[in-house]
Amino acid sequence: MQFRTTSGKLQEISADCIVLPVTSFSSVKSGALKQLDSASKGAVSSLASFGEFSGKTGEISSIYSPQGFKSKRVLLVGLGEESTLTADSFRAALGNVSRAKALTGSRKAVVYFDGFSDDEFFQAAIEGYMLGSFKMNEFRSGEARKDSSKLTDLLFAVSDKRELGPLQAAIKRGQIIAEGQNLARRLAFTPSNYLTPRIYARKMQELARKHRIHCRVLDEKAIERENMGCLLGVSRGSEEPPRFVILRYNGRRDGQKPVVLVGKGVTFDSGGISIKPAENMHEMKGDMHGSATMLATIITAARLKLPLNLVTITPLTENMPSGTATKPGDVLVSRKGITVEIINTDAEGRLILADALDYANTFEPQAVIDIATLTGAALFVLGYAGAPVLGNNDDLMAQLASASDATAERTWRMPIWDEFRDAMKGSISDLINSGGRPAGTMTATAFLENFIGNWPWAHIDIAYVDHEPKGRPYQPKGATGFGVRLLTHVLTNWHRPKK
Repeated sequence: MQFRTTSGKLQEISADCIVLPVTSFSSVKSGALKQLDSASKGAVSSLASFGEFSGKTGEISSIYSPQGFKSKRVLLVGLGEESTLTADSFRAALGNVSRAKALTGSRKAVVYFDGFSDDEFFQAAIEGYMLGSFKMNEFRSGEARKDSSKLTDLLFAVSDKRELGPLQAAIKRGQIIAEGQNLARRLAFTPSNYLTPRIYARKMQELARKHRIHCRVLDEKAIERENMGCLLGVSRGSEEPPRFVILRYNGRRDGQKPVVLVGKGVTFDSGGISIKPAENMHEMKGDMHGSATMLATIITAARLKLPLNLVTITPLTENMPSGTATKPGDVLVSRKGITVEIINTDAEGRLILADALDYANTFEPQAVIDIATLTGAALFVLGYAGAPVLGNNDDLMAQLASASDATAERTWRMPIWDEFRDAMKGSISDLINSGGRPAGTMTATAFLENFIGNWPWAHIDIAYVDHEPKGRPYQPKGATGFGVRLLTHVLTNWHRPKK
């Protein structure tokens, strides 16, 4: 797919199809919509008067052969009410229309911005198109493997040449971010037999070379030398050995301390000895979604040439039941030396993150952010609508909240109270790895808190927002790539959190 930008009057643009995003209206009054109404002999007004199209969010309608237009088809796409218009309105509108037959059946199409000059709207439009049109065909065969869309050339157009520069910059930025999110989706969709820890680590090395990011991979012997007893304990039940991957992007050369991003990378989670129910266990190939998000984020940051230093840490393992698997009641010794009694082997994510978070301390970071499909309890906190976020620094929490509002990747801060910390204290060990069902998201975070140094830290639990169960305008059913837009916005607008 080729993405380009142009400027000109609506009627002078030549394409198989023009996409015209419009806010809600009851009558046609001005602008390109009025020109189109006149050229189509009142067709737009007729659609509105008959209640067939009024610009409500998600509506799509076609106008054919407007007189004097070079394009024979104009596709009206609803943005919703003007009073509630946001960047996400464009993301949703273009995501919705990205799968419309009128668009996929065209070879050349144009998205025309009439009266909109905000570069956030421009950026969101291409994000919406790319996210909404995402398909995972790699594991199909024959004709089903091919992309059925004929569209090869998509232009984004404004009427005023003076807006062309901001449009070009916004489209390029949006393309890079959407490609990052789609990379995370693609990895999370990949079957676990095609993405074992060793295969995944090699893929990370390949991507790092491509984007000039330094990559270091620790094998099982190196992990042993690092005394990562929690990671080794989780991996013990699998014939597939673990890996521990460190990626470094240096956008600054002045010795600035890095921001460290930590992502959970369980490439398949059976639950271990505490085995999960069979229903929907196939979705546990996506338990490495946090690692995919952090990999995509550091690549996106490198492509955007963000002026800061980043480190991404991803512990990779399977969690399987076998005669060698860690058992409930066993005690593991973490890299930090803290002992952990295993109450439930399905609470494995916090174990591998414990060693990863302790390793993050070696960088003396500006801040640490981890992201993980950590707790089933997250479903009962915010459902599929948003991700709980917890941490130890108000300024960092505020940066995440601002990014959440800007990107529509919703987060909501939850507390870490002493009651949650007490729930994770052991009777024969320092800690236990599961405090039971009550407040599961908060107690799991209270466990992680023990492995953080004296740095600003945030934990984002993406269990359930990592997977879209039904499908939405720019989010087809399945893996979401949640967190790439959110974290890219945080890092783009980064300032060192105040303590």
